[in-house]
Amino acid sequence: MRQLFFIGFAFLLITKTYGQINMNDSTVQVIGYWDKNEKQTYIVTNESYKVKDSDTTSRESYKYAVDITIVDSTADSYTIDWFYHDYDIKADNELIKKLSSIAEDITVTIMTDGFGAFKEVKNWKDIRDFILKGTKILKKETKDIPNIDKVIKQMEDLYSTKESIEAAAIKEIQQFYNYHGGKYKLGEEISASMKVANLYGGAPFDTEVTLWLDEINTEDNNSIIRMQQIVNSEQLTKTTFDYLTKMAETMKVPGPKWDGFPPLKNETWISSRIHNAGWVIYSIETQEVSAEGVTNVKENIIEIQ
Repeated sequence: MRQLFFIGFAFLLITKTYGQINMNDSTVQVIGYWDKNEKQTYIVTNESYKVKDSDTTSRESYKYAVDITIVDSTADSYTIDWFYHDYDIKADNELIKKLSSIAEDITVTIMTDGFGAFKEVKNWKDIRDFILKGTKILKKETKDIPNIDKVIKQMEDLYSTKESIEAAAIKEIQQFYNYHGGKYKLGEEISASMKVANLYGGAPFDTEVTLWLDEINTEDNNSIIRMQQIVNSEQLTKTTFDYLTKMAETMKVPGPKWDGFPPLKNETWISSRIHNAGWVIYSIETQEVSAEGVTNVKENIIEIQ
């Protein structure tokens, strides 16, 4: 069970990185050609599970609908509302159900550049206050559960600042706009070394990223773009150990021992089919964190309706 505990926290430490079809040179440039008041509805499905020796356990999932509306358009930017509703949570843990449903009926207003690449969250204070209102109610409902205040505090911290919301609380939005603004050539890999944020403080993680255009579908006017992201294992392992040690001190329980602490690996893949108008048709992000033969998997699927 020890390695499962380590892996779970390693998931929390990572955030991620980031059309026009031209068959003459086999390139695609992902650009949002959106009109004011244009709207699309998506179903977002999030599933998590553990894999050990080909056995899959601890499966939990939830899904919700999101209405994406273009509320304003200028020559160099779009303002876009994401409205979250109709949560359907499948989990044995009642606390997970309550935490996951706090965002029911929330609206996140974002701004992109003229190409549709994500720039910022505009209404972060409204989001923070919305979540705090929900956690206040949740605290009363769960006051008898040991250490529940620390779990709720983690969620509140996730929504406490503009930076934390953009880094970790809107992962499906970052996934949606991951490829916008870029130009990709069929069969050509784009590789880069970059930094990804460490949500619990300290230096960001070194990360190797590879992107490539996998398919051009001229008949349906869309393309498939893929990405792989690999986080530096040594940095991830040390940061996870330090965080668990600090948490154990706070809770006054024995902490982990560095001798024998398992090395952690974190890999993420994002595959998206994107229409030439810039609307995502289907996107799946798969994140795997593994140690000592156990792999924790999280999948997030975005599908147009």
